[in-house]
Amino acid sequence: MYNGVDFFHLSDLFSEEEKMIVQTVRQFVDEQFLPVVVPHHRAGTFPMELIPRLGELGALGVTIPEQYGGPGLSHFVYGLVMQELERGDSGLRSFASVQGSLVMFPIFSYGSEEQKRKWLPVLASGEKIGCFGLTEPDFGSNPGGMLTRARKDGDQWVINGSKMWITNGSIADVAVVWAQTEEGVQGFLVEKGMPGFEARTMEGKFSLRASVTAELSLQDCVVPESNRLPGVKGLRGPLSCLNEARYGIAWGAIGAASACYDEALAYARERVQFDRPIAGFQLTQHKLVEMLTEITKAQTLIYQLGRMKDNGKARHYHVSMAKRNNVAMALDVARSARTILAANGISDEYQTIRHMLNLESVLTYEGTHEIHTLIIGQEITGENAFK
Repeated sequence: MYNGVDFFHLSDLFSEEEKMIVQTVRQFVDEQFLPVVVPHHRAGTFPMELIPRLGELGALGVTIPEQYGGPGLSHFVYGLVMQELERGDSGLRSFASVQGSLVMFPIFSYGSEEQKRKWLPVLASGEKIGCFGLTEPDFGSNPGGMLTRARKDGDQWVINGSKMWITNGSIADVAVVWAQTEEGVQGFLVEKGMPGFEARTMEGKFSLRASVTAELSLQDCVVPESNRLPGVKGLRGPLSCLNEARYGIAWGAIGAASACYDEALAYARERVQFDRPIAGFQLTQHKLVEMLTEITKAQTLIYQLGRMKDNGKARHYHVSMAKRNNVAMALDVARSARTILAANGISDEYQTIRHMLNLESVLTYEGTHEIHTLIIGQEITGENAFK
């Protein structure tokens, strides 16, 4: 049973409710997800049968108010949930993160009352699945250059374009698609089965294999005006959604790093070479100490960010620092853990290689390491280095 990594006893600062939620999600990961993740990782599939359970846990749309089907919990709790899910796999956290931060958040924040009541309860329960269509084949880090266009035609919109690297895309019932219009970027709820809308699963991934990734194609796709998100225009809409998702990623990465450290520590204690456990050698201890130190530093960073977010003090550049630091840390920890496991570290009998491969994607999605560097750089210098 996984007991967590908490060298500085930060969990002592959690409320009893927060501690209970951590244990509940941790138990779900141990008992229901980890026993099935390896075959799904090998097959490149997601365990769809667990989606209703995620809904029952309240892991889909953690901060959505109860009146719309969510549990109405804090941003700090949302982070704790993402951390525990990614301890299982980045694909599991990605599913919940996309559903909550990239689909439910924009509907709740920018949707009409009718849209909220139609979609939020069924998304919260897992009865319906959503995806987020922003990234395009030619525009990732620069969403302002998107080529997808939506043209008003009476009481409906005609959308043309394509979206790439879309988590949950081919299993989604609704896609939050962002498109250029005459009035700036706007969001549309494109439903599965609408004429001209197609989602194709992307094959050949060596990372995030236990996650469904798709390409969305919109060819003269007709969407009614009632499916347009009326509450926002411009890039502020999609960027605010990304900020929510990046916050969850910054928490989740600690879960992946903790899983790798925990596995490497247990292995080092049991693996005997030269008549002693390899945990007794100085070089191995150095690796383990470095891993634990970096995880602890990331935990203190995200703890403060979580409390700031609940107090309304967190800004996008704070989230960028946490995402940038914590994901890079987690990838370094995974690589170091892999060296302790040596040849066994490349076998999926152990989880480290799966986390290591996943984190290669997490490092660059929802804003690359370099983009987050420039976001922080702009804040501290006042100079925009993007152009």
